[in-house]
Amino acid sequence: MSDAMDELEARAHRQLNRIRELGEQMAAVRVRETSPDGVVTAVVDGNGALCDLELSGAVSGLSPNEFEQVLVSTAARAAHRAFAARGELVTAFNHEATEEITRT
Repeated sequence: MSDAMDELEARAHRQLNRIRELGEQMAAVRVRETSPDGVVTAVVDGNGALCDLELSGAVSGLSPNEFEQVLVSTAARAAHRAFAARGELVTAFNHEATEEITRT
C-alpha cells in the first residue's frame, strides 16, 4: 500500500508542476503585430491586454478615423494571435494530461 501511496503522491507532484509550468508559459505569452503600412506596432499579452504601442512618424498623415481603424485592427490581430498561442499551450497541456492518465 505504501508503494501505491508513493506513486499517487508522485503523480500529484507531476501534475502540480505541469500546472505551474502552464501558468508560467501562459503568463509569458507576448505577441507583437505591426500594421501592414508599418504605422502601428502593438504588443499584447496572453490576455489580449495592450502592453506596448509604437507609432511611426507616418501616423501624423492619418485622419483620426484612419488612425483608429489601423490601431484597433492591429491590436485585434495581435490579441487573436495571443489567444491562439494560449490555446496551443492548453491543448498541449491537455494532451500530456490525457497521456498521463492512459499510462496509469
